[in-house]
Amino acid sequence: MASDEKSLVIIGAGFAGLAAGIYGRLNGYNTQVYEMHNQPGGLCTAWKRKGYTFDACIHWLVGSSPDSSQHSIWKETGVAQGREFVYPDEYCRCEGAEGRTVIFYSDAGKLEEHLLQLSPRDADTIRDFIRGVKMCTQFDFPADDDPPFVRFRKSLKMFFAFMKYGKEFRKWTNITGEEFANRFSDPLLKEAFMEIWIPEFSIVFMLFTFAWLHIRNAGYPIGGSMPMSKALEERYIELGGVLNYNSKVARILTTDGRATGIRLVDGTEIPAARVISAADGHATLFNMLDGKYLDAKTREQYEKWPLFHSLLFVSLGVNRKFDDLPVTVSGISFPLKEPVMIADKVRERLPVHIYNQDPTMAPEGKTAVTVMLDSDHEYWKKLYEDPAVYVQKKDDIAKTIVRLLEQRFPGITEQVEVTDVATPLTFERYTGNWKGSFEGWIITPENAYTMTKPMPQMVPGLKNVYMCGQWVEPGGGLPTSIMSAKRLLKTICKEDGRKFRST
Repeated sequence: MASDEKSLVIIGAGFAGLAAGIYGRLNGYNTQVYEMHNQPGGLCTAWKRKGYTFDACIHWLVGSSPDSSQHSIWKETGVAQGREFVYPDEYCRCEGAEGRTVIFYSDAGKLEEHLLQLSPRDADTIRDFIRGVKMCTQFDFPADDDPPFVRFRKSLKMFFAFMKYGKEFRKWTNITGEEFANRFSDPLLKEAFMEIWIPEFSIVFMLFTFAWLHIRNAGYPIGGSMPMSKALEERYIELGGVLNYNSKVARILTTDGRATGIRLVDGTEIPAARVISAADGHATLFNMLDGKYLDAKTREQYEKWPLFHSLLFVSLGVNRKFDDLPVTVSGISFPLKEPVMIADKVRERLPVHIYNQDPTMAPEGKTAVTVMLDSDHEYWKKLYEDPAVYVQKKDDIAKTIVRLLEQRFPGITEQVEVTDVATPLTFERYTGNWKGSFEGWIITPENAYTMTKPMPQMVPGLKNVYMCGQWVEPGGGLPTSIMSAKRLLKTICKEDGRKFRST
Protein backbone atom coordinates (compact mmCIF):
# COMPACT_ATOMS: atom_id res chain seq x y z
CA MET A 1 0.00 0.00 0.00
CA ALA A 2 1.47 3.34 -0.99
CA SER A 3 1.92 6.00 1.66
CA ASP A 4 -0.65 8.40 0.27
CA GLU A 5 -2.46 11.07 2.24
CA LYS A 6 -5.53 8.86 2.57
CA SER A 7 -3.75 5.78 3.97
CA LEU A 8 -4.44 4.63 7.50
CA VAL A 9 -2.57 1.74 9.07
CA ILE A 10 -4.47 0.45 12.09
CA ILE A 11 -2.89 -1.74 14.76
CA GLY A 12 -5.29 -4.23 16.34
CA ALA A 13 -8.53 -5.84 15.17
CA GLY A 14 -10.45 -5.45 18.40
CA PHE A 15 -13.64 -3.39 18.53
CA ALA A 16 -11.78 -0.07 18.42
CA GLY A 17 -9.47 -1.10 15.58
CA LEU A 18 -12.19 -2.54 13.37
CA ALA A 19 -14.44 0.44 14.08
CA ALA A 20 -11.60 2.79 13.10
CA GLY A 21 -11.31 0.81 9.88
CA ILE A 22 -15.05 0.97 9.25
CA TYR A 23 -15.31 4.71 9.82
CA GLY A 24 -12.12 5.21 7.84
CA ARG A 25 -13.58 3.39 4.84
CA LEU A 26 -16.88 5.26 5.17
CA ASN A 27 -14.88 8.47 4.82
CA GLY A 28 -12.81 7.44 1.84
CA TYR A 29 -9.56 6.41 3.52
CA ASN A 30 -7.44 3.46 2.40
CA THR A 31 -7.17 1.29 5.47
CA GLN A 32 -5.21 -1.77 6.52
CA VAL A 33 -5.66 -3.45 9.90
CA TYR A 34 -2.83 -5.55 11.35
CA GLU A 35 -3.78 -8.05 14.07
CA MET A 36 -1.42 -10.28 16.10
CA HIS A 37 -4.09 -13.00 16.59
CA ASN A 38 -5.89 -15.09 13.98
CA GLN A 39 -9.38 -13.79 14.68
CA PRO A 40 -11.17 -10.48 15.32
CA GLY A 41 -12.50 -8.96 18.52
CA GLY A 42 -9.55 -8.61 20.84
CA LEU A 43 -10.91 -9.05 24.35
CA CYS A 44 -14.44 -9.54 23.00
CA THR A 45 -13.71 -13.18 22.39
CA ALA A 46 -14.78 -16.77 22.99
CA TRP A 47 -13.37 -20.22 22.29
CA LYS A 48 -14.76 -23.70 21.75
CA ARG A 49 -13.98 -26.87 23.66
CA LYS A 50 -15.70 -30.18 22.83
CA GLY A 51 -18.86 -28.55 21.52
CA TYR A 52 -19.08 -25.90 24.27
CA THR A 53 -18.46 -22.19 23.74
CA PHE A 54 -16.73 -20.36 26.58
CA ASP A 55 -17.31 -16.62 26.38
CA ALA A 56 -14.78 -14.27 27.97
CA CYS A 57 -16.56 -10.97 27.48
CA ILE A 58 -20.16 -10.12 26.89
CA HIS A 59 -22.75 -10.16 29.69
CA TRP A 60 -24.81 -7.27 28.37
CA LEU A 61 -24.54 -4.77 25.53
CA VAL A 62 -25.34 -1.14 26.20
CA GLY A 63 -27.26 0.26 23.27
CA SER A 64 -29.28 -2.87 22.56
CA SER A 65 -32.51 -0.85 22.48
CA PRO A 66 -33.33 0.68 19.07
CA ASP A 67 -34.64 3.71 20.97
CA SER A 68 -31.28 4.52 22.57
CA SER A 69 -28.69 6.92 21.18
CA GLN A 70 -25.96 4.26 21.51
CA HIS A 71 -27.84 1.95 19.14
CA SER A 72 -26.70 3.99 16.15
CA ILE A 73 -23.06 2.91 16.55
CA TRP A 74 -24.11 -0.73 16.45
CA LYS A 75 -26.06 -0.12 13.24
CA GLU A 76 -23.18 1.79 11.64
CA THR A 77 -20.67 -0.96 12.41
CA GLY A 78 -22.97 -3.85 11.44
CA VAL A 79 -23.38 -5.33 14.91
CA ALA A 80 -27.08 -4.59 15.45
CA GLN A 81 -28.36 -6.14 12.25
CA GLY A 82 -29.94 -9.54 12.85
CA ARG A 83 -28.92 -9.60 16.52
CA GLU A 84 -31.35 -11.18 18.99
CA PHE A 85 -31.29 -9.80 22.53
CA VAL A 86 -32.71 -11.23 25.74
CA TYR A 87 -33.43 -9.19 28.85
CA PRO A 88 -33.20 -11.25 32.06
CA ASP A 89 -35.32 -10.12 35.01
CA GLU A 90 -32.30 -10.38 37.29
CA TYR A 91 -28.84 -8.88 37.11
CA CYS A 92 -27.44 -11.36 39.61
CA ARG A 93 -28.04 -13.13 42.91
CA CYS A 94 -25.87 -13.01 46.01
CA GLU A 95 -26.70 -15.86 48.38
CA GLY A 96 -26.00 -15.61 52.09
CA ALA A 97 -24.78 -18.32 54.45
CA GLU A 98 -27.85 -17.88 56.65
CA GLY A 99 -30.33 -18.67 53.87
CA ARG A 100 -31.17 -15.14 52.71
CA THR A 101 -30.52 -14.08 49.11
CA VAL A 102 -30.03 -10.61 47.66
CA ILE A 103 -31.64 -10.52 44.22
CA PHE A 104 -30.47 -7.62 42.08
CA TYR A 105 -33.52 -7.19 39.87
CA SER A 106 -33.18 -5.40 36.55
CA ASP A 107 -36.32 -3.38 37.27
CA ALA A 108 -35.48 -0.52 39.67
CA GLY A 109 -38.87 -0.56 41.38
CA LYS A 110 -38.73 -4.29 42.01
CA LEU A 111 -35.14 -3.97 43.23
CA GLU A 112 -36.07 -1.22 45.68
CA GLU A 113 -38.99 -3.22 47.09
CA HIS A 114 -36.86 -6.33 47.52
CA LEU A 115 -33.94 -4.54 49.21
CA LEU A 116 -36.29 -2.74 51.61
CA GLN A 117 -37.86 -6.06 52.59
CA LEU A 118 -34.42 -7.51 53.25
CA SER A 119 -33.19 -4.64 55.39
CA PRO A 120 -35.70 -1.94 56.45
CA ARG A 121 -33.03 -0.31 58.61
CA ASP A 122 -31.03 0.51 55.45
CA ALA A 123 -33.99 2.29 53.85
CA ASP A 124 -32.21 5.64 53.44
CA THR A 125 -29.21 4.10 51.66
CA ILE A 126 -31.42 1.91 49.49
CA ARG A 127 -33.66 4.78 48.41
CA ASP A 128 -30.62 6.95 47.73
CA PHE A 129 -29.26 4.23 45.44
CA ILE A 130 -32.55 3.88 43.54
CA ARG A 131 -32.77 7.68 43.13
CA GLY A 132 -29.30 7.55 41.59
CA VAL A 133 -30.39 4.81 39.17
CA LYS A 134 -33.45 6.79 38.12
CA MET A 135 -31.29 9.90 37.70
CA CYS A 136 -29.11 8.04 35.22
CA THR A 137 -32.11 7.06 33.10
CA GLN A 138 -32.48 10.76 32.22
CA PHE A 139 -29.19 10.94 30.31
CA ASP A 140 -29.66 10.07 26.63
CA PHE A 141 -27.29 11.82 24.26
CA PRO A 142 -28.39 12.59 20.69
CA ALA A 143 -27.13 10.25 17.98
CA ASP A 144 -25.54 11.27 14.69
CA ASP A 145 -28.37 9.75 12.69
CA ASP A 146 -31.16 11.42 14.67
CA PRO A 147 -33.27 13.83 12.61
CA PRO A 148 -32.48 17.51 13.38
CA PHE A 149 -35.58 18.01 15.50
CA VAL A 150 -34.87 14.87 17.53
CA ARG A 151 -31.27 15.95 18.06
CA PHE A 152 -32.43 19.35 19.25
CA ARG A 153 -34.98 17.80 21.61
CA LYS A 154 -32.46 15.36 23.07
CA SER A 155 -29.82 18.07 23.42
CA LEU A 156 -32.31 20.26 25.27
CA LYS A 157 -33.25 17.36 27.53
CA MET A 158 -29.58 16.69 28.28
CA PHE A 159 -28.98 20.35 29.10
CA PHE A 160 -31.80 20.41 31.65
CA ALA A 161 -30.74 17.02 33.04
CA PHE A 162 -27.24 18.33 33.76
CA MET A 163 -28.71 21.51 35.23
CA LYS A 164 -30.99 19.48 37.50
CA TYR A 165 -28.69 16.60 38.44
CA GLY A 166 -25.21 18.07 38.06
CA LYS A 167 -24.49 18.22 41.79
CA GLU A 168 -25.97 14.76 42.35
CA PHE A 169 -23.96 13.34 39.46
CA ARG A 170 -20.70 14.70 40.90
CA LYS A 171 -21.62 13.24 44.30
CA TRP A 172 -21.96 9.73 42.91
CA THR A 173 -18.84 10.06 40.76
CA ASN A 174 -16.78 10.71 43.89
CA ILE A 175 -18.01 7.61 45.73
CA THR A 176 -16.25 4.28 45.18
CA GLY A 177 -17.97 0.90 45.24
CA GLU A 178 -16.34 0.04 48.55
CA GLU A 179 -17.36 3.33 50.17
CA PHE A 180 -20.97 2.85 49.13
CA ALA A 181 -21.10 -0.80 50.26
CA ASN A 182 -19.85 0.24 53.70
CA ARG A 183 -22.94 2.43 54.16
CA PHE A 184 -25.12 -0.63 54.70
CA SER A 185 -25.66 -1.90 58.22
CA ASP A 186 -26.99 -5.25 57.02
CA PRO A 187 -23.89 -7.48 56.57
CA LEU A 188 -25.35 -9.41 53.62
CA LEU A 189 -26.23 -6.22 51.72
CA LYS A 190 -22.77 -4.85 52.41
CA GLU A 191 -21.22 -8.09 51.17
CA ALA A 192 -23.49 -8.20 48.11
CA PHE A 193 -22.67 -4.65 46.97
CA MET A 194 -18.96 -5.36 47.46
CA GLU A 195 -19.32 -8.54 45.45
CA ILE A 196 -20.95 -7.07 42.36
CA TRP A 197 -18.75 -3.99 41.91
CA ILE A 198 -15.01 -3.33 41.78
CA PRO A 199 -14.18 -1.69 45.15
CA GLU A 200 -12.17 1.26 43.78
CA PHE A 201 -14.40 1.87 40.73
CA SER A 202 -16.68 4.94 40.86
CA ILE A 203 -20.21 3.86 41.84
CA VAL A 204 -21.77 6.14 39.22
CA PHE A 205 -21.13 3.44 36.59
CA MET A 206 -23.02 0.92 38.65
CA LEU A 207 -25.94 3.34 38.68
CA PHE A 208 -25.76 3.63 34.90
CA THR A 209 -25.64 -0.16 34.57
CA PHE A 210 -28.86 -0.54 36.54
CA ALA A 211 -30.40 2.38 34.68
CA TRP A 212 -29.71 0.67 31.34
CA LEU A 213 -31.06 -2.61 32.68
CA HIS A 214 -34.19 -0.84 33.92
CA ILE A 215 -34.97 0.77 30.54
CA ARG A 216 -34.06 -2.45 28.69
CA ASN A 217 -31.06 -0.95 26.98
CA ALA A 218 -28.55 -3.58 28.12
CA GLY A 219 -29.64 -6.86 26.57
CA TYR A 220 -27.62 -10.02 26.23
CA PRO A 221 -26.92 -10.85 22.54
CA ILE A 222 -27.68 -14.49 21.76
CA GLY A 223 -24.48 -16.13 20.56
CA GLY A 224 -22.30 -14.00 22.82
CA SER A 225 -19.08 -12.23 21.90
CA MET A 226 -17.68 -13.87 18.79
CA PRO A 227 -20.67 -13.30 16.46
CA MET A 228 -20.45 -9.57 17.27
CA SER A 229 -16.72 -9.52 16.57
CA LYS A 230 -17.33 -11.38 13.31
CA ALA A 231 -20.03 -8.86 12.38
CA LEU A 232 -17.51 -6.02 12.73
CA GLU A 233 -15.02 -7.96 10.63
CA GLU A 234 -17.61 -8.58 7.91
CA ARG A 235 -18.70 -4.93 7.86
CA TYR A 236 -15.12 -3.75 7.54
CA ILE A 237 -14.26 -6.16 4.70
CA GLU A 238 -17.59 -5.41 2.98
CA LEU A 239 -16.54 -1.75 2.85
CA GLY A 240 -13.28 -2.68 1.15
CA GLY A 241 -10.97 -2.68 4.15
CA VAL A 242 -7.90 -4.94 4.22
CA LEU A 243 -7.40 -7.17 7.27
CA ASN A 244 -4.10 -8.91 8.05
CA TYR A 245 -4.11 -11.64 10.71
CA ASN A 246 -1.07 -13.23 12.38
CA SER A 247 0.68 -9.90 11.80
CA LYS A 248 2.08 -8.58 15.06
CA VAL A 249 3.44 -5.03 14.94
CA ALA A 250 6.87 -4.61 16.51
CA ARG A 251 7.49 -0.90 15.88
CA ILE A 252 5.89 2.29 14.68
CA LEU A 253 8.36 3.83 12.25
CA THR A 254 9.14 7.52 12.62
CA THR A 255 11.26 10.13 10.89
CA ASP A 256 11.76 13.72 12.07
CA GLY A 257 8.91 13.55 14.60
CA ARG A 258 6.42 12.07 12.15
CA ALA A 259 5.09 8.54 11.63
CA THR A 260 6.05 6.90 8.35
CA GLY A 261 4.60 3.41 8.85
CA ILE A 262 5.03 0.22 10.87
CA ARG A 263 7.37 -2.77 11.05
CA LEU A 264 6.04 -6.26 11.77
CA VAL A 265 7.88 -8.81 13.92
CA ASP A 266 8.96 -10.63 10.73
CA GLY A 267 10.71 -7.45 9.53
CA THR A 268 8.12 -6.43 6.93
CA GLU A 269 7.71 -2.65 6.73
CA ILE A 270 4.45 -1.03 5.69
CA PRO A 271 4.43 2.70 4.83
CA ALA A 272 1.51 4.87 5.92
CA ALA A 273 0.59 8.53 6.08
CA ARG A 274 -1.06 7.93 9.45
CA VAL A 275 -0.81 5.18 12.07
CA ILE A 276 -3.66 4.44 14.46
CA SER A 277 -2.94 2.17 17.39
CA ALA A 278 -6.02 0.46 18.75
CA ALA A 279 -3.73 -2.00 20.47
CA ASP A 280 -2.57 -2.09 24.07
CA GLY A 281 -1.58 1.38 25.25
CA HIS A 282 1.51 0.33 27.17
CA ALA A 283 2.82 -1.75 24.26
CA THR A 284 2.18 1.16 21.88
CA LEU A 285 3.97 3.80 23.89
CA PHE A 286 6.71 1.81 25.63
CA ASN A 287 7.49 -0.91 23.09
CA MET A 288 6.48 0.22 19.60
CA LEU A 289 7.73 3.74 20.35
CA ASP A 290 10.43 2.90 22.93
CA GLY A 291 8.93 5.23 25.53
CA LYS A 292 10.29 8.26 23.64
CA TYR A 293 6.97 10.06 23.28
CA LEU A 294 5.58 10.50 26.77
CA ASP A 295 4.67 13.75 28.45
CA ALA A 296 4.47 13.93 32.25
CA LYS A 297 0.70 13.46 32.29
CA THR A 298 0.78 10.33 30.14
CA ARG A 299 3.65 8.83 32.11
CA GLU A 300 1.75 9.43 35.35
CA GLN A 301 -1.23 7.49 34.01
CA TYR A 302 0.86 4.38 33.40
CA GLU A 303 2.68 4.72 36.70
CA LYS A 304 -0.23 5.56 39.02
CA TRP A 305 -3.67 4.98 37.56
CA PRO A 306 -5.38 1.74 38.67
CA LEU A 307 -6.21 -0.88 36.05
CA PHE A 308 -9.21 -3.11 35.74
CA HIS A 309 -8.30 -6.32 37.51
CA SER A 310 -6.73 -9.14 35.58
CA LEU A 311 -8.80 -12.32 35.50
CA LEU A 312 -8.63 -16.00 36.24
CA PHE A 313 -11.30 -17.51 34.03
CA VAL A 314 -12.42 -21.09 34.74
CA SER A 315 -14.89 -22.58 32.24
CA LEU A 316 -16.80 -25.83 32.43
CA GLY A 317 -18.98 -27.78 30.04
CA VAL A 318 -21.69 -29.44 32.11
CA ASN A 319 -24.12 -32.17 31.09
CA ARG A 320 -26.98 -30.47 32.91
CA LYS A 321 -29.75 -28.01 32.04
CA PHE A 322 -30.05 -25.87 35.22
CA ASP A 323 -33.72 -25.26 34.44
CA ASP A 324 -34.34 -24.83 38.17
CA LEU A 325 -32.24 -21.65 38.27
CA PRO A 326 -33.36 -18.17 37.18
CA VAL A 327 -31.79 -16.56 34.14
CA THR A 328 -29.50 -13.72 35.24
CA VAL A 329 -27.30 -11.18 33.50
CA SER A 330 -24.11 -12.07 35.36
CA GLY A 331 -24.78 -15.08 37.54
CA ILE A 332 -25.01 -16.29 41.12
CA SER A 333 -22.56 -15.85 43.96
CA PHE A 334 -22.68 -18.31 46.84
CA PRO A 335 -20.73 -18.57 50.13
CA LEU A 336 -18.22 -21.37 50.59
CA LYS A 337 -18.43 -23.61 53.64
CA GLU A 338 -14.94 -22.45 54.56
CA PRO A 339 -12.39 -20.07 52.99
CA VAL A 340 -10.28 -21.61 50.23
CA MET A 341 -7.04 -20.41 48.65
CA ILE A 342 -7.51 -20.24 44.88
CA ALA A 343 -4.41 -19.00 43.04
CA ASP A 344 -3.15 -15.94 44.89
CA LYS A 345 -6.16 -15.15 47.10
CA VAL A 346 -8.30 -16.65 49.83
CA ARG A 347 -11.88 -16.86 48.54
CA GLU A 348 -14.95 -16.91 50.76
CA ARG A 349 -17.48 -16.85 47.92
CA LEU A 350 -17.69 -18.24 44.41
CA PRO A 351 -19.34 -16.31 41.56
CA VAL A 352 -20.85 -18.58 38.89
CA HIS A 353 -22.23 -17.54 35.50
CA ILE A 354 -24.56 -20.19 34.14
CA TYR A 355 -25.37 -19.68 30.45
CA ASN A 356 -28.92 -21.02 30.68
CA GLN A 357 -30.10 -17.96 28.73
CA ASP A 358 -28.22 -18.98 25.57
CA PRO A 359 -28.74 -22.40 23.98
CA THR A 360 -26.02 -21.69 21.40
CA MET A 361 -23.29 -22.00 24.04
CA ALA A 362 -23.61 -25.76 24.57
CA PRO A 363 -24.94 -28.92 22.93
CA GLU A 364 -28.63 -29.59 23.51
CA GLY A 365 -29.43 -30.49 27.10
CA LYS A 366 -26.07 -29.18 28.34
CA THR A 367 -24.78 -25.85 29.71
CA ALA A 368 -21.64 -23.73 29.64
CA VAL A 369 -20.62 -22.50 33.09
CA THR A 370 -17.91 -19.96 33.96
CA VAL A 371 -16.27 -18.81 37.18
CA MET A 372 -14.51 -15.46 36.87
CA LEU A 373 -12.11 -14.39 39.65
CA ASP A 374 -9.71 -11.48 39.90
CA SER A 375 -6.11 -12.67 40.12
CA ASP A 376 -2.74 -10.95 40.16
CA HIS A 377 -0.80 -10.91 36.91
CA GLU A 378 2.57 -11.01 38.66
CA TYR A 379 1.59 -14.18 40.55
CA TRP A 380 1.03 -16.01 37.27
CA LYS A 381 4.09 -14.48 35.65
CA LYS A 382 6.26 -15.88 38.42
CA LEU A 383 4.60 -19.30 38.14
CA TYR A 384 5.30 -19.32 34.41
CA GLU A 385 9.05 -19.26 35.09
CA ASP A 386 8.52 -23.01 35.28
CA PRO A 387 5.89 -23.86 32.63
CA ALA A 388 5.24 -27.28 34.18
CA VAL A 389 4.36 -25.66 37.51
CA TYR A 390 2.12 -23.17 35.71
CA VAL A 391 0.21 -25.92 33.88
CA GLN A 392 -0.12 -27.97 37.06
CA LYS A 393 -1.54 -24.98 38.95
CA LYS A 394 -4.18 -24.49 36.26
CA ASP A 395 -5.15 -28.16 36.50
CA ASP A 396 -5.33 -27.99 40.31
CA ILE A 397 -7.55 -24.90 40.15
CA ALA A 398 -9.96 -26.56 37.73
CA LYS A 399 -10.33 -29.50 40.14
CA THR A 400 -10.78 -27.14 43.09
CA ILE A 401 -13.52 -25.18 41.32
CA VAL A 402 -15.43 -28.38 40.46
CA ARG A 403 -15.12 -29.55 44.08
CA LEU A 404 -16.43 -26.21 45.39
CA LEU A 405 -19.32 -26.12 42.91
CA GLU A 406 -20.45 -29.43 44.36
CA GLN A 407 -21.37 -27.52 47.55
CA ARG A 408 -23.99 -25.53 45.66
CA PHE A 409 -24.85 -27.92 42.83
CA PRO A 410 -24.78 -31.50 44.15
CA GLY A 411 -23.92 -34.03 41.49
CA ILE A 412 -22.11 -31.58 39.22
CA THR A 413 -18.75 -33.35 39.58
CA GLU A 414 -19.94 -36.31 37.53
CA GLN A 415 -21.64 -34.01 35.01
CA VAL A 416 -18.56 -31.94 34.08
CA GLU A 417 -17.42 -32.99 30.60
CA VAL A 418 -14.69 -30.43 29.99
CA THR A 419 -12.77 -27.79 31.93
CA ASP A 420 -10.67 -24.91 30.66
CA VAL A 421 -8.58 -22.37 32.61
CA ALA A 422 -7.44 -19.00 31.23
CA THR A 423 -5.11 -16.90 33.38
CA PRO A 424 -4.04 -13.25 33.15
CA LEU A 425 -1.10 -14.48 31.07
CA THR A 426 -3.51 -16.17 28.67
CA PHE A 427 -5.31 -12.89 28.03
CA GLU A 428 -2.01 -11.03 27.75
CA ARG A 429 -0.64 -13.57 25.27
CA TYR A 430 -3.66 -13.52 22.96
CA THR A 431 -4.59 -9.84 23.15
CA GLY A 432 -1.41 -8.07 24.26
CA ASN A 433 -3.30 -6.33 27.05
CA TRP A 434 -0.94 -4.91 29.65
CA LYS A 435 -0.84 -7.06 32.81
CA GLY A 436 -3.82 -8.99 31.50
CA SER A 437 -6.17 -6.12 32.38
CA PHE A 438 -9.54 -6.67 30.72
CA GLU A 439 -10.66 -3.06 30.25
CA GLY A 440 -7.80 -0.64 30.74
CA TRP A 441 -8.22 2.15 33.30
CA ILE A 442 -10.73 2.11 36.14
CA ILE A 443 -12.46 5.45 36.68
CA THR A 444 -11.90 6.58 40.25
CA PRO A 445 -12.73 9.88 41.96
CA GLU A 446 -9.16 10.97 41.15
CA ASN A 447 -9.39 10.57 37.37
CA ALA A 448 -13.13 11.11 36.91
CA TYR A 449 -12.45 14.36 35.05
CA THR A 450 -11.86 12.23 31.93
CA MET A 451 -15.64 11.69 31.78
CA THR A 452 -16.17 15.32 30.80
CA LYS A 453 -12.76 16.10 29.31
CA PRO A 454 -11.72 13.22 27.03
CA MET A 455 -8.11 12.09 26.96
CA PRO A 456 -6.08 13.19 23.92
CA GLN A 457 -5.85 10.63 21.11
CA MET A 458 -2.64 11.93 19.57
CA VAL A 459 0.71 10.65 20.84
CA PRO A 460 2.58 13.51 22.53
CA GLY A 461 5.36 15.03 20.43
CA LEU A 462 4.71 12.83 17.40
CA LYS A 463 2.75 13.73 14.30
CA ASN A 464 0.33 11.40 12.54
CA VAL A 465 0.21 8.75 15.28
CA TYR A 466 -3.09 8.31 17.06
CA MET A 467 -4.62 6.03 19.65
CA CYS A 468 -8.17 4.82 20.17
CA GLY A 469 -9.79 2.28 22.46
CA GLN A 470 -9.82 1.63 26.16
CA TRP A 471 -6.38 3.10 26.90
CA VAL A 472 -7.57 6.58 25.96
CA GLU A 473 -11.14 6.05 27.23
CA PRO A 474 -11.16 5.21 30.98
CA GLY A 475 -14.06 3.09 32.16
CA GLY A 476 -13.82 0.48 29.42
CA GLY A 477 -16.68 -1.23 27.64
CA LEU A 478 -17.50 -2.16 24.06
CA PRO A 479 -19.56 0.99 23.24
CA THR A 480 -16.68 3.11 24.49
CA SER A 481 -14.29 1.38 22.07
CA ILE A 482 -16.55 2.09 19.10
CA MET A 483 -17.17 5.70 20.16
CA SER A 484 -13.44 6.20 20.66
CA ALA A 485 -12.75 5.16 17.07
CA LYS A 486 -15.58 7.34 15.81
CA ARG A 487 -14.26 10.33 17.78
CA LEU A 488 -10.81 9.81 16.28
CA LEU A 489 -12.02 9.59 12.68
CA LYS A 490 -13.98 12.80 13.18
CA THR A 491 -10.70 14.42 14.25
CA ILE A 492 -8.83 13.08 11.23
CA CYS A 493 -11.58 14.21 8.86
CA LYS A 494 -11.46 17.65 10.44
CA GLU A 495 -7.68 17.79 9.95
CA ASP A 496 -8.22 17.02 6.27
CA GLY A 497 -11.12 19.43 5.83
CA ARG A 498 -13.50 16.58 5.10
CA LYS A 499 -17.08 16.21 6.25
CA PHE A 500 -17.33 13.16 8.52
CA ARG A 501 -19.72 10.41 7.45
CA SER A 502 -21.00 7.63 9.67
CA THR A 503 -23.14 5.81 7.10
